[in-house]
Amino acid sequence: MLKIGEMNRLVAERKMEFGFYLNPKEEQVLLPNKYVPKGFKLGDAIDVFVYTDSEDRPVATTLTPKAMVGDFALLTVKDVNAIGAFMDWGLEKDLLVPRSEQQRPMEKGREYVVFVGLDEETGRVYGSTRISRYCSKTAGELKGGEKIELLIYGETKLGFQAIVNGHGLGVLYRNEVFEKVRIGDLREGYISRVRDDGKLDLTLKKPGYASVEGSSEKLEKLMRKAGGSLSIHDKSSPEEIKAQVQMSKKEFKRAVGVLYKKGVLVMRGDGISLKSEKTD
Repeated sequence: MLKIGEMNRLVAERKMEFGFYLNPKEEQVLLPNKYVPKGFKLGDAIDVFVYTDSEDRPVATTLTPKAMVGDFALLTVKDVNAIGAFMDWGLEKDLLVPRSEQQRPMEKGREYVVFVGLDEETGRVYGSTRISRYCSKTAGELKGGEKIELLIYGETKLGFQAIVNGHGLGVLYRNEVFEKVRIGDLREGYISRVRDDGKLDLTLKKPGYASVEGSSEKLEKLMRKAGGSLSIHDKSSPEEIKAQVQMSKKEFKRAVGVLYKKGVLVMRGDGISLKSEKTD
């Protein structure tokens, strides 16, 4: 059975002037000549992506799209009209995001995280920016502290909206993000809390004291890169600390404490220095 919007391994059944028909006649799909590899012949098997042409007929290509049915991906709008937005997904025929599937009106040239879906009635592959429609509303087996993969798809006043492990929903709160985050970023992160509504509070660092060792290593590397010292300390403002080391003040103080106990750091009136460096 043909899988529209996915990769299929098919066999050449008939050769025509304009290409090869793959698969038995009842499910045949055309592979146009421009995609036929050199030396390809009847009876050969080939891996192709199958979607529908402008007349809703299945067609095969050896090109690989940026996303397939069931995937989320960051795509660019090539054009917008009354029907919807047309996305560049790596194929000759653009991926349509109908107006009814747009979370808000889309603009030409901008990038959006898009879900790739399949209309079972028409066989058409379509895109959607209504991300929550296609994500689980519950946490399932996920628990606090668990390591996850997250895809940033939106931004609000509170922070950044993320897709968790390809199917859940979560939020990275702005006041807990201390590095640059952009729409479309795919990151490793952690669940800081599972909310009563099933949504997830997320963090880019291991929750609690589990992140201290990694933070202390990061701080030491930043200090060495800066020549052995930094002009921030436990009395510096959260803004100064974030600007220099991309950490919260609480995390910074913990990291300093670890390095101090290890004997590799000394605290001065105007900052901190590595003990191996000159401190006078």
